[in-house]
Amino acid sequence: TMVIDETADLAEAAHNTMISKTSDFGSGCSADGNLIVEERIFDKLLDRLVMEGGYLANEEQKNKLREVMWDEEGHRLASTVAIAPQQLAEIAGFSIPADRKFIIIIGDGIGKEYPFSGEKLTTLLTIHKYKTGFENAIHMMHAIYAVGGKGHSVGIYSFNDDHIHRLALEAPVSRIMVRQPQSKANAGAFNNGMPMTSSMGCGTWGGNIVSENVCLKHYMNTTWVSRPIPEDRPSDQELFGEFYNSEFEK
Repeated sequence: TMVIDETADLAEAAHNTMISKTSDFGSGCSADGNLIVEERIFDKLLDRLVMEGGYLANEEQKNKLREVMWDEEGHRLASTVAIAPQQLAEIAGFSIPADRKFIIIIGDGIGKEYPFSGEKLTTLLTIHKYKTGFENAIHMMHAIYAVGGKGHSVGIYSFNDDHIHRLALEAPVSRIMVRQPQSKANAGAFNNGMPMTSSMGCGTWGGNIVSENVCLKHYMNTTWVSRPIPEDRPSDQELFGEFYNSEFEK
């Protein structure tokens, strides 16, 4: 999931989205699946995505895609996972130009009953519009992670440090990529300091024991040598803060 606010560089955001969505035919768990876009820049970003090779599906095509991507119980169908957008469209019963790199769906809702708000695992992207006010982007982000993906990652295209900080405080994820192509950045890059790996811990959100990028240090055994030191014991008041009640000591 990527949040794109009104301060974003739209050319950068669209180009990085294309990179992330087309890497390995969109099969990676880090490939962009949902864009949450501020309403005032929504149309401009959509135009930029088309310039980058996106194909905007109409409602009829959208319904056809839904039928070949999920079964009646909502299970993802393997036949449309990790394939070129032309092949995906052909399976759905329509055709798109040979130069298109991914398919764009305009989101019609978020939740289990809206499969396009979940993980796609292919060259298809859903774009959602949020009303002005960053709290609305935060609300939509939470709704998407209630569908799936908790613990993994979120991205943001913004030059507003308050927005970035608020997302970091709210998002139930282990890593947040700022102005980067998610599928390339999550796994570590020379320009972002993330340890390079293909295994990304998702913390207790995702049922993992670590929230870091699993790398060499996690495979190295460490022996801890513990010697006695002067006791450093915090008081009960320091430990319990506002819940501390001195009456319990009597």
